[in-house]
Amino acid sequence: MRTPLPRWLWLPVGAALLFLVVPLVGVGVRLPWGRLPELLSAQASLDALSLSLRTCFASTAISVLLGCPLALALARARGAWAAVARVLTMLPMVLPPVVAGLALLVTLGRRGLLGASLSAFGVEIGFTTVAVVIAQAFVSMPYLVIALEGALRTSPAGFESAAAVLGATPTYVLRRVTLPLLGPALASATALAFARALGEFGATLTFAGSLQGTTRTLPLEIYLQRETDPDSALALSVVLIGLAIVVVGGAGWLTRLTQTSEGGPSERRRRGRRADVGVPDRAGAS
Repeated sequence: MRTPLPRWLWLPVGAALLFLVVPLVGVGVRLPWGRLPELLSAQASLDALSLSLRTCFASTAISVLLGCPLALALARARGAWAAVARVLTMLPMVLPPVVAGLALLVTLGRRGLLGASLSAFGVEIGFTTVAVVIAQAFVSMPYLVIALEGALRTSPAGFESAAAVLGATPTYVLRRVTLPLLGPALASATALAFARALGEFGATLTFAGSLQGTTRTLPLEIYLQRETDPDSALALSVVLIGLAIVVVGGAGWLTRLTQTSEGGPSERRRRGRRADVGVPDRAGAS
């Protein structure tokens, strides 16, 4: 049982929550809710929403496919190269988004380091929908990697060792032991990457531009409408906030549901997929 928090600590807790929540409430107060269907049914709004969802799903899939192996390697690695790799992985998290977009542009743009060669073969990346996906994956993948690496470092290694001693191959251990134990953490990390990609602005604008139906995502449409139609910008902002709440809140609910259905973290770790690795459950035997 954990020690209760000091009562005085709830004062900064409340201040922090107010600091984070009040601006969001302000959006809801200023929004003309009666015009919401009209504002969201505009073609530009529908195009931006559709493009954002499609590109975010694509960039999140890339983040999972590439970020999971990287997180596994960083969690198991030791030495100077691991420290360097971790710094490089975290770099897009702290870079200004416009710098990230500029780096992608000078690398994959028409006259970029790699883009010039691709352009010679008729492959154009900059200022296309593909550029949007790449920009979103570039800035969101580190969030997935760091979150998943932290879960990997705190997960029990005894079951993996037991499976290896019993003759399981590394691929089998990864597929039947490691990944099932990391299911809730992977869901949370994926949701975090999706939410970060959904809100990406600077890198997308710099690398992909702002073309309706092609590269203009929800954040770009909100920025464009901010000057000409503030009500439309507020309506799209509410949609973006709602999507983020659904994604992050849904991932948290799924994590809690998984932990509850499996008897909580300690029980899940105790069982550790013993049936898969051939380790007898002593608690069940007794």
